[in-house]
Amino acid sequence: MTVHDVLVVAPHPDDEILGCGGVIAKSIAEGHTVHVCIVTRGSDILFPAEMIAGGRAEARAVHAALGVASTSFLEFPAPLLDTVPQYRISDALLGFLVEQRIDTVFVPHAGDIHLDHTIVHQSALVACRPINGSTVRRIYAYETLSETEWAPPRGDTWFIPNVFVDITAFLDDKLRAMAGYASQIKQAPHPRSPEGIVALARTRGFSVGCHAAEAFALVREIRS
Repeated sequence: MTVHDVLVVAPHPDDEILGCGGVIAKSIAEGHTVHVCIVTRGSDILFPAEMIAGGRAEARAVHAALGVASTSFLEFPAPLLDTVPQYRISDALLGFLVEQRIDTVFVPHAGDIHLDHTIVHQSALVACRPINGSTVRRIYAYETLSETEWAPPRGDTWFIPNVFVDITAFLDDKLRAMAGYASQIKQAPHPRSPEGIVALARTRGFSVGCHAAEAFALVREIRS
């Protein structure tokens, strides 16, 4: 089995679990190395310091429980990424890709209603360009509950999955990980609730003949 070095790029803490928490748990169980990079820090003008610190503490604990190899926090302001020159975000991500020799990258979907997600998607793709000895071989876009499904119904915003990963054996791990983000959990029928997470996993799984799945849009794959 080929062992992969995986990077999950998350605009905010909890996006990585909502989008691919099952794949993170499954990849680690299969012996792959998984890193998480959270791109933003809550803006000081919008969020109190204790809330920012609490969210990062939750992320560290969640990732440690899953067995994530490293958790990195960038310092770009949320939800104000549109005030940051995009090249700075790309350069920060590129440095991480080169340092860790990442071959598999998960990014948020470009059409998400949250502009931070769109900017992170675009910045990550710039960082992942197949030039200058890039080690990135595959890029997947994930869906984020309460962001992806609320985008307007246009061709450039629809999430059209073409890769499905069976997470039947890891759905409970995903739910436990999301429970670690106590500050972000909502009550049903909010999509970012335990019931919402299960409902999406079942829907994606049943569409391909398994009990639970996470779905992705393949951005690029380079095969040897």
